[in-house]
Amino acid sequence: MTRVAAGGLQIGAAAAYASENPLLVAGVAVALIALLGASVWLYRYLSRTPGERLRRVLTEYDEIAVLMHPNPDPDAMASALAVNQLVAGTDTSTSLLYSGEIRRPENRAFQTVLDLDFDHIEAIDDIDEEAVVLVDHNTARGFPGAKEIEPVAVIDHHPGNGTGEKFTDVRSDYGACATIFASYFNQLEFEFSDTQGSGGIDIDTAPADTIPCALATGLMYGIQSDTKSLTNGCQSEDFAAAAFLYEGMDNDQLNRIANPQVDAEVLDVKSRAIKDREVRAPYAFSDVGKVSNTDAIPQAADELETLEGVSAVVVVGEKEGTMRIAGRSRDDRVHIGRAIEAVVDDIPMAEGGGHARMGGGKVPVEHMAGLGPGDGISREDFRERVFDAMSGEL
Repeated sequence: MTRVAAGGLQIGAAAAYASENPLLVAGVAVALIALLGASVWLYRYLSRTPGERLRRVLTEYDEIAVLMHPNPDPDAMASALAVNQLVAGTDTSTSLLYSGEIRRPENRAFQTVLDLDFDHIEAIDDIDEEAVVLVDHNTARGFPGAKEIEPVAVIDHHPGNGTGEKFTDVRSDYGACATIFASYFNQLEFEFSDTQGSGGIDIDTAPADTIPCALATGLMYGIQSDTKSLTNGCQSEDFAAAAFLYEGMDNDQLNRIANPQVDAEVLDVKSRAIKDREVRAPYAFSDVGKVSNTDAIPQAADELETLEGVSAVVVVGEKEGTMRIAGRSRDDRVHIGRAIEAVVDDIPMAEGGGHARMGGGKVPVEHMAGLGPGDGISREDFRERVFDAMSGEL
């Protein structure tokens, strides 16, 4: 029998089988169509940029709370503004929230120069919106009920295990969260706009699919501040984001934010940190005692890190019964975030962690004294732990 004849018999047999089993054939056809449709949907979904996927998630809601970490810095504030701009022109409204304080001079200058208005919250009950987005941190913290929050989206560059229910973009190798948002805008082909309010961005009327001048400036400073002007802990993507934003930013606004007047207490705390420092080359530690402005502590750490012969430093200070910790490292042998985490690991209610170059934490003084499980730890023993952690012995 020829192949043509055999093929004809097979086709005939298939046709007869189909006529005898129409429901089965119809079911197979429906399944194939469904599979094809699912394949097309999956291809389209996977081919969308992260910015497109985030935008689709955000616009599923009428109201969104964009939550910054408790004491927002320029990177957090710029990232919150970026979320707002992603949904500009849609039916989705946003509230930009924080629970702590905006204290550091450049943080206050950022808010003032760009004419920004954020909402302060005290507890989870102050969040009325149906969905929460976390920016520049991946686990809500710093206020009663924070641990109950299940964000729909998380965008961050810090290490951590926090995720969003519908969208997660955590790039811990990036120098700034603002870099991630700049990449979203670039991939979405947003154009730069001169639209701004009185010295800043009008977050209620900024045109859709644009990057207002003040937002570009804010994102640029967010990158600069978190990477020490692109010299510390940054990747090629941070440089690419800065190059992209340069076209739309305002140099005068950037200069005013970057060079604010300095609080007198900050100078005093820096002075105490330098005067009372203990150096065990190449590491340094300083306890500045009680402070009213906790932002002075990381600024003192920045200052000590510049001392010749010092490659890693930890500065601690106390406010309202809590010891705050700030660490800096230029030493490839010292991951300062992990070092601080190791120091506070067995102290009840203590927190610590961060990046290789920058870390922080806080310890309740009463728990250091022995409240709760554990025998407590003196300030002198704490200092020894810090040196042991920086030298890799803890």
